[in-house]
Amino acid sequence: MATRNVVLSQHQHELVESWVRSGRYQNASEVLREGLRLLERREVEDAAKVAALRDAASKGWLDLATGRYDDIADENLDDFIGQLGGRAARADLAG
Repeated sequence: MATRNVVLSQHQHELVESWVRSGRYQNASEVLREGLRLLERREVEDAAKVAALRDAASKGWLDLATGRYDDIADENLDDFIGQLGGRAARADLAG
């Protein structure tokens, strides 16, 4: 296993020490490996979110280009958003 030196702030050092003392982790290396696993998982989740947003944006631009949209007047926007929320809630209950 590779060895690496790291520099921690006093606060980070105290956190690591407290987790090891509590018995939650056997040593500082376990704490740091857990942190890296969490960062890796977050990176994967973030990439999935970005991909979903890009897909939704592409669909939205296609809808605009093909005229599949409703033009809502500013004064009706709050009511329209409320109706969308109601439809989403009903669909959630039915689903």
